[in-house]
Amino acid sequence: MSKICFLFSGQGSQKIGMGKSLCDINSNAKKIFECASDILGFDLLKICCESIPEELSKTKYSQPAIMAVSLAAFECLKERNVRPCAVAGHSLGEYTAMVASNILSIEDGFKVIKARASAMQECSTKHNGSMCAIIGVDPNTIEKHCKEINGYVTCVNYNSPLQTVVAGEIDSVKELANKLKDIAKRCIFLNVNAAFHSELMKPAVKPFLDEIQQIKFSKPTVPFYSNLTGSKLSDSVDIKSTLGKHLTSPVRFTDELTSMKNDQIDTYIELGPGKVLSGLVKKTLTDVKILNVEDEKSLLKTLTDLSVN
Repeated sequence: MSKICFLFSGQGSQKIGMGKSLCDINSNAKKIFECASDILGFDLLKICCESIPEELSKTKYSQPAIMAVSLAAFECLKERNVRPCAVAGHSLGEYTAMVASNILSIEDGFKVIKARASAMQECSTKHNGSMCAIIGVDPNTIEKHCKEINGYVTCVNYNSPLQTVVAGEIDSVKELANKLKDIAKRCIFLNVNAAFHSELMKPAVKPFLDEIQQIKFSKPTVPFYSNLTGSKLSDSVDIKSTLGKHLTSPVRFTDELTSMKNDQIDTYIELGPGKVLSGLVKKTLTDVKILNVEDEKSLLKTLTDLSVN
């Protein structure tokens, strides 16, 4: 029998129209959006379907929207009795994974992500930064070059053996990209004005933690793999403290995938818009099944591939 991990999409994967077809076919998926809208104070499904890309890409909209689509996909799979033996997410997706593993209730999940998005948005307006994906260079080489750059730039997303995202001060990120251009396949600047998962996000930590002080966090009922450690979350971990560190620490996604493969997980289903994480799994692991659910069409394909009637 397959051992399935659900992977939850991160920020940047949003697109207009996402979530609608899942809500059309599943009443619990629609309730996810209704719950989110009540907490956020705006119609989230309307934002997903009727806004423009520039509007949807704003942190206060994109983060809860991606979470809602991912949880809608989760509800559709639950209805067909497809359950994971482990969960994980990439950056924002880690919070969705917390809901899926019962660390957070759905309501509290949206409260936490609302606080996170607000703190990050405020921080980014005061401390402009930049992010760049370096493709075709191993992370050790990138780390070495980061230390040689004037100013602050560091590795923040270890996405695959040959894809690493760096973040930091704008001029420093540009200097690093220019230095690596001759050995990298590509250096792609991300469409953000902040240096997520770096020390430049420190001003967001206290307001975020203050806002979620009353939120209840439970022990996971499904094994949860952490961005922070790249391994399975220990029962003894202080989750709130971990979330504070998560804002300023790198996402060790490659290590997470390796840990899961070592635990004999052989099927990875990405839940949420796009196939970014599916692509990272493909670049990192061999001899595994990779599927995704983002709409009705991909749901039916995944159920067929899993031989679910």
